[in-house]
Amino acid sequence: MDISIRTRGAGGPEVLEVVPQEPQPPGRGEIRLRQHAVGVNFLDIYHRSGLYPLPAPGIPGVEAAGVVEALGPGVEHLQVGDRVAYAGAPGGYASTRLLPAWRAVRLPEDIGFDIAAASMLRGMTAYMLLTLGYPVGAGSTVLVHAAAGGLGTVLTRWSRHLGATVIGTAGNEAKAALAVAHGADHVIVGRDADVVGEVARLTDGRGVDFAIDGIGGDMLRRSLRCVRPFGALASIGWVAGPVPPVEVQELGTVSLAKPSVMAYSADPVCYPDAASAVVEAIRAGIVAGIGGRYRLAEAARAHRELEAGATTGSLLLMP
Repeated sequence: MDISIRTRGAGGPEVLEVVPQEPQPPGRGEIRLRQHAVGVNFLDIYHRSGLYPLPAPGIPGVEAAGVVEALGPGVEHLQVGDRVAYAGAPGGYASTRLLPAWRAVRLPEDIGFDIAAASMLRGMTAYMLLTLGYPVGAGSTVLVHAAAGGLGTVLTRWSRHLGATVIGTAGNEAKAALAVAHGADHVIVGRDADVVGEVARLTDGRGVDFAIDGIGGDMLRRSLRCVRPFGALASIGWVAGPVPPVEVQELGTVSLAKPSVMAYSADPVCYPDAASAVVEAIRAGIVAGIGGRYRLAEAARAHRELEAGATTGSLLLMP
């Protein structure tokens, strides 16, 4: 039986409910996708909690991979049976779903559904950050928080691929070892570590060129103090809670941005270029490590474990 996971209003994992779902006929410009693997992201938790309200019918999930099962009128560039992936479209926690055809990215046979589902959104986020957030390249130094997490591993690998030095942070020694295994040059360990002091020591007082903060809370101010003059800081997540207001004079010469991969991936011009870059990055080994697989009906359990910090790498739901 096909199912979807829907929210009964905003709240904790308990608001996620399993609902039977019949496959729907695609409309004009749409496809119906039979999903083989669905990525789980912190964005899904923000959607479920109500921080970023979900559109009706309240199905979380913004990336997955599977096989085209039906074509709507006007879709000519795809065929039934094509292997595709997508990112940035809510409604992913389902056995089948309708998807705007322009979001479907063809998958080469050598890329598995699981790797694609774990990597598309994180890959697009990394591509956005490392090109538009700051032009990372040879000689750059990047600070990546939660470097053992799903996005953190992709950012680390891609930054290293571009020739950058990566300083990561991790909550414990086990996660630090994982970050090093994924290419981090240095890892600052511990939730209460002196990140500012350690970055200063590792960079001979210069600071990093680019800091990527997915932690939120008071970490943004600490990250700001890690960035060199005329460097850049991106705020991309609030795992530790909302960021307190920052006065403009606190920025000094550092550029601060809060980029949105959902807005970026909603642009039909940017999307195909980013998707192509992600496919090539996957082929180059810049992929998200899979830290756990759950049945689609176990979505609430996946959310609990992700929120508790009990996971590493990327999590998948398997329809």
